[in-house]
Amino acid sequence: MKDINIDDFKIKDTVNIEDLETTFNLEASKGEIKDGLKEIRKGLGEIQDKMYAHGKYAVLVCLQGMDTAGKDSLIREVFKDFNSRGVVVHSFKVPTSLELKHDFLWRHYIALPARGKFGIFNRTHYENVLVTQVHPSYILNENIPGIDSVDDVNDALWNKRYEAINNFEKHIAENGTLVFKFFLNLSKKEQKNRLLRRLDREDKNWKFSPGDLEERKLWNDYMACYEELLNRTSKSHAPWYVIPCDDKKTSRYLVAKVLYDTLKTYKDIKEPELDDAIMANLELYKEQLKNE
Repeated sequence: MKDINIDDFKIKDTVNIEDLETTFNLEASKGEIKDGLKEIRKGLGEIQDKMYAHGKYAVLVCLQGMDTAGKDSLIREVFKDFNSRGVVVHSFKVPTSLELKHDFLWRHYIALPARGKFGIFNRTHYENVLVTQVHPSYILNENIPGIDSVDDVNDALWNKRYEAINNFEKHIAENGTLVFKFFLNLSKKEQKNRLLRRLDREDKNWKFSPGDLEERKLWNDYMACYEELLNRTSKSHAPWYVIPCDDKKTSRYLVAKVLYDTLKTYKDIKEPELDDAIMANLELYKEQLKNE
């Protein structure tokens, strides 16, 4: 297995999205990658147990990518060894009528993980500067004062949203949430292959929607928006990692590797120590149970 430096996938400088790779060679067989993920997954599960007992940090994992990028299967495979009480997955769809009565970050704020837990956002608050930029008419559903037509949806609005998102992430990071943001970088060619598989396989037909093809026509618009958000919102406290995902097994391994290598640097994540009085009487408690 190739040695991985996770910083190689982190956005630290201005990027051109056309230069970002959608493939990565781990120099390993499929079986070796599977075994490597299994080992890292076990380590992540152990860290999660400690975090749950420790109760000082939360972890927020944000997954963004074009349709068919493999977000659902990645969640299933990477977090398989987690205790279910310590992880919560949120899949954000079209805002509900209640959510539209609040500011655009409200539904994401109330879904944040508590300290000691992992929260996974399958699609994230970045949809609000992504899908809405590609389809500015969607903003009108939010009924924002001063936004009465598509003509009012301008650069000033997007600048405010980016500022709000950066402030939101800085605030939660300062209060104990470790933020990981993953852009699952899929090639247009591979998306075509995956959409065709959805049509060819009966067990995958349910995933297909004619709307997928309409959105595919807007690929270049989406890539321009992704480039902008990567460059404007990758911060030291909430960095973006670009994960090549034309191969799903590789992308799962890389996401798990980033999480594990980062979290294990937090040496203060450990189980709380027992009270001295309890520690001094452990043998007594054992005897009481044995002699019942």
